[in-house]
Amino acid sequence: MQKGYSLQELADKLGVSKQMISKYEQGQSMPTSEKLIAFSRLFGEKVDFFFRKPEVEIGEISFRKKSRLSTKRINSLKEEIRVKIENYLYVENICNLNIDFVNPLLQVEVKTTGDVVNAVDKLRDAWNIGNDPIYNIIQLLEDKEIKVIEEEDDSSHFDGLSTVVDDKFYVVVVNKNLPIERKRFTIGHELGHLLLNLADFDEKEQEKMCHAFASEMLLAQKNVYVEFGVKRSGISMEELKNIQKKYGISIPAIVYKLSELQIISKEQFAQFFKRLNFDHDLKQLVDTSRFGGTEKSDRYENLIYRAVTEEYITFSKASSLLQVGLEELRNSVTLNIG
Repeated sequence: MQKGYSLQELADKLGVSKQMISKYEQGQSMPTSEKLIAFSRLFGEKVDFFFRKPEVEIGEISFRKKSRLSTKRINSLKEEIRVKIENYLYVENICNLNIDFVNPLLQVEVKTTGDVVNAVDKLRDAWNIGNDPIYNIIQLLEDKEIKVIEEEDDSSHFDGLSTVVDDKFYVVVVNKNLPIERKRFTIGHELGHLLLNLADFDEKEQEKMCHAFASEMLLAQKNVYVEFGVKRSGISMEELKNIQKKYGISIPAIVYKLSELQIISKEQFAQFFKRLNFDHDLKQLVDTSRFGGTEKSDRYENLIYRAVTEEYITFSKASSLLQVGLEELRNSVTLNIG
């Protein structure tokens, strides 16, 4: 499921019947050593992987909304996420860091986009981050006990998803290959779905509220007024580029916010996007990534290094969790201060 193979496809690759694959899965038959090595090569796992029981098991992973992804890809994505979450929780447990996430917005009522702005203010206060630009939103969420899983996907059908596993593990999944501003907005959008109480809204309204949430997280209204003023007859491209670089939010999202706050007129807003549709050079200029920050968290990796240095896990186990060779891992921990 994780690799997206059907029983027949897997059987063809291994040179056995699909009935035999089913027997392997159900424990009714044992593969020969030759087949085990073939499994190992095909799945990119060491042979002992197929004999280990999961150290941590989680419940069903369900996604909030319909997706343009195929059923096969959705199932594959779920299994990839399951493995990553189970590994993450395992490492946290052995490092004695089993901390559940507490939602600061659990009691916040949302009926309008104005309520969303107030919710973001409350969240920023609860997380002690003020109104400054967020340099690394992935690191921020991880520091607040929200797991962020990055998935490789080259299709145009997947930006991000979010889910709560076993009613206590809050997870945001984002396409690792997105341009950085789009990745940041997607993470903010999915965070909105996780934290806001939107049960009374239909899917379209939920998306609108979460767009507002992401926009406000990245560029607060009060900062927009500081950067642009209250009313403008025009906005230069250099201003937009500089704000994009400073706050890590795309130029179209900035222009949309300027229109929503009535800093520019609806006519100016419409004219900008009309030009964008017909002017290739302008679109290329607007679509260029400029944010100088990073979107990465080293928390999971650091916990594994901590675990292997403290001898909670073996080098072999750490190598498997990090997906790096044993020699590379040993070289990376040669300096052990103690």
